[in-house]
Amino acid sequence: MPYDPRAIEPKWQALWAEHHTFRAEIDPAKPKFYALDMFPYPSGAGLHVGHPLGYTATDILCRYKRMKGFNVLHPMGWDSFGLPAERHAMRTGVHPAITTKRNIETFRGQVQRLGFSYDWSRELATTDPSYVRWTQWIFLKLFERGLAYQTEMAVNWCPAQNAVLADEEVKDGRYVETGDPVVRRKMRQWMLRITAYADRLLEGLDDLDWPESLKAMQRNWIGRSEGAKITFPIDDGGGTIITFTTRPETLFGATYIVLAPEHPLLVTMTMPAARAAVAAYVAKAEALQETERVDAGREKTGVFTGTYAINPVTNARLPIWVADYVLADYGTGALMAVPGHDVRDHAFATTHGLPIVRVIAGDGDVDKAADDGDRQMVNSGFLDHLGVLEARQAMIAWLRANGLGSAKITYRLRDWLFSRQRYWGEPIPVLHLADGSVMPLPEECLPLLPPELDDYAPTADGEPPLARAEDWVRTTVPGTDFPAWRETNTMPQWAGSCWYYLRFLDQHNERELVAKEAERYWMPVDLYVGGAEHAVLHLLYARFWHKVLYDIGVVSTEEPFQRLFNQGMILAHSYRDAAGRYCEPAVVVERHGRWFAGSTEVHRAIEKMSKSRLNVVNPDHVVDEFGADALRLYEMFMGPLDATKPWQTSGVNGVRRFLDRAWRIVCDETDILHPAVRDETADPNILRLRHQTVKSVTEDIEAMRFNTAIARLMELSNALAAPDVRPRDVVETFVLLLSPFAPHIAEELWGKFGHKETLAFVPWPGFDPELVHEETREYVVQINGKVRHRFTATAEMGDGLLAAARSEPEVMALLADREIVREIVVQGRLVNFVVRE
Repeated sequence: MPYDPRAIEPKWQALWAEHHTFRAEIDPAKPKFYALDMFPYPSGAGLHVGHPLGYTATDILCRYKRMKGFNVLHPMGWDSFGLPAERHAMRTGVHPAITTKRNIETFRGQVQRLGFSYDWSRELATTDPSYVRWTQWIFLKLFERGLAYQTEMAVNWCPAQNAVLADEEVKDGRYVETGDPVVRRKMRQWMLRITAYADRLLEGLDDLDWPESLKAMQRNWIGRSEGAKITFPIDDGGGTIITFTTRPETLFGATYIVLAPEHPLLVTMTMPAARAAVAAYVAKAEALQETERVDAGREKTGVFTGTYAINPVTNARLPIWVADYVLADYGTGALMAVPGHDVRDHAFATTHGLPIVRVIAGDGDVDKAADDGDRQMVNSGFLDHLGVLEARQAMIAWLRANGLGSAKITYRLRDWLFSRQRYWGEPIPVLHLADGSVMPLPEECLPLLPPELDDYAPTADGEPPLARAEDWVRTTVPGTDFPAWRETNTMPQWAGSCWYYLRFLDQHNERELVAKEAERYWMPVDLYVGGAEHAVLHLLYARFWHKVLYDIGVVSTEEPFQRLFNQGMILAHSYRDAAGRYCEPAVVVERHGRWFAGSTEVHRAIEKMSKSRLNVVNPDHVVDEFGADALRLYEMFMGPLDATKPWQTSGVNGVRRFLDRAWRIVCDETDILHPAVRDETADPNILRLRHQTVKSVTEDIEAMRFNTAIARLMELSNALAAPDVRPRDVVETFVLLLSPFAPHIAEELWGKFGHKETLAFVPWPGFDPELVHEETREYVVQINGKVRHRFTATAEMGDGLLAAARSEPEVMALLADREIVREIVVQGRLVNFVVRE
């Protein structure tokens, strides 16, 4: 009988669910393995084939680790608060709770069809009241420790939408979805003092098994800078300006001062003749996003205030400018400009005709390599002839001695803007009192849930949607008759995703966030897999909350995620006409290398999957046609897990044929064990291949090289499909090796051998190191990249491979009278002779 995933896969999914096969319990006798996926937001669109990429990878690791004797925790949940559900409610009038519940059911069904070995007893959603309670509890702990506070903060306000927008939703001063203008507007906001943990967030990165590129991104985001504060007197006795610089040794090269548009001294120090121009410039700068302002390639604009400062080491008058490339909340919001040694300052000085002075010996128009301690100072008075690093310390000492400055450390990291003027989020659990003070809501009053609303938009005067629920907002201090008002801002979606990995450990605990026994056994997360889009903020925020929980004794580890892996992205073909309209791929045909939708020629591109591009591939359709195991295998076989890859539905055919072959190796035409599968000693070559495959697949799974592991399984299947006798031990080994990748067919085949229990906990096959090494191996000889000869020699050829290839008579003949330009040796495989044609 043919392999039929439509019958096999639902059967095993039901059995796993019925027997709670993958439920995890604390077992001190076993080593633990906690694998975590970055849980999804359950959108109405459901999964596309890009979503299961990381889920499949972690499932393979988890199934493998169970067979290796580990106690595995592999949970799944839903990041279910957020803006999309609220916007959907505004468009349709359907409450976000209803659409969120419906979307979770859709996602869960799609995920379960793929056979992932999740412990569904631990399922949670960030919108669950029991979960909201503990998210709010964490906020109260932050508040108690002075890490949550209120301040006036500039936000992105879209008058047309009557809404506050996130920075990511604004480009060039407009809302990216509608093109409506956006202005910067100050509003009362809640902030979290993440800057208090800046150094610990930096130091904690050192011992983590994370990609170095990702750790570098976190370090850059935190942006620790060592430098000095320098005080510049304002000319004519008008006070002082304090600047921060990472390069105080270049003070002799400072030729002007730049203030951020938000600098508090700007208004008072601007001369009357310049006030109108400065005010107009500041108003324009307020509409810009920070990312635009710091864009290195952007034109450097500014306005002269008419006021001068005095360089304390040269006594030169330095013009004071306002420029939007300076940020108010980095350093002091004022900088000394050294255009001879800073690219931005140089561009500004060139544009506005300001002096440029070089103070470090070197060549080039602008010197960026000033941290080279071997370079010497020039044009720098008492610093001349000193090396850069020595000069830096000498300048700091001079500033300190003269009361003009001191060493200082600053950070690019700023406190976390925690407020959202939204409805569908966790209410912030505080009360505002009549005297203007704020009190935390008592813990026994948690969870505080959002009220029922029909209108989810902010009010006409810009107040958050919760302000519409006047009866909810007006309350009393618990246990008294004193009037109080609830906070109308809500938490960001980041809040729920900051700590969900902890609640998975003890999801039903009503007394505490997580029991100490569970936390000490399971933490830290051994493997965290997700997209690179969360490389900075989510991970930084989660690490911050975790360190706070560590400080108050809730967790026993300083870091939550020991190993991190960023999966790549699966792209898909999309088709657009000349007007930029997307069309359905199903109606596109190729004619002579060009693509047409009907009679209209369209342009084909490989892009990110999205509904708007009409290129989303639904995994349900792939499962219907090929089976879940084929989908899992194809996604892993497409290429390295961390690579970006284009989806080709036709490519699923290849791995489906591999599964058909695996079925035929084990089963005959009557659907029972194939008569060729016998308890006989394997042929030496098959036996050696068996041990080599076990070794390779084991190492590849550990290193998450799943595409190469599948390739080795295909090699073994080819060898097993041909002979009349298939040693049972080797065939069973093949099925066990296949099981993490294609668990449904592997479970079914395992039963064909007469085994009654699931293979989920069968010990992983071992290998004999003596049988792994080949005595001989075939080598390839190429000339200019084309295979021209093959020869067999000892497997342990090592550095002798080139000489062995040269000594082959056929190769000697091929190279006779030809000039060899280069010799390329790939150890264990081939030699390529590059010759002049």
